[in-house]
Amino acid sequence: MTEHVGTGFERGTDGPKVILAGIDGSDSSLRAAAYAAGLARRQNALLALVYVQPVMAAGASLGAPVSDTTGEIAEGLVAEIRAAAERLRGIFEVHWQFHTFRGDPYAGLVSAAEELKADAVVVGTSEQAGHRIVGSVAVRLVKAGRWPVTVVP
Repeated sequence: MTEHVGTGFERGTDGPKVILAGIDGSDSSLRAAAYAAGLARRQNALLALVYVQPVMAAGASLGAPVSDTTGEIAEGLVAEIRAAAERLRGIFEVHWQFHTFRGDPYAGLVSAAEELKADAVVVGTSEQAGHRIVGSVAVRLVKAGRWPVTVVP
């Protein structure tokens, strides 16, 4: 018989404990959040909803109130999530947290997944045509190969 010595955090031992969903208010990101909520409910995992506030240097240099705008988006997302959770109270129970990170979406989601010790990442497909050339956040997350990534259309 082999003796097992605990080493602290180990990813994926008894099913996912934290499922991270990246949201930005787009339809595909909200579908991804709903899909991740179902996974979290079935696995009794924490659903970490992450909004990455973009850093728009060009907008800021022109005097646009970028942080105010992205802060308003985050507040709107939290209100939508709370309303949805309230509608489902007593039917489906999901433990969730809302987090905001700053930066570009890919780097922000990577930071969030590392900090929150995510076992899985769920994102929506990109709705921007330019991402077919440069590569979407979802494709970059899959290529990073650090977590199981589910891309929801």
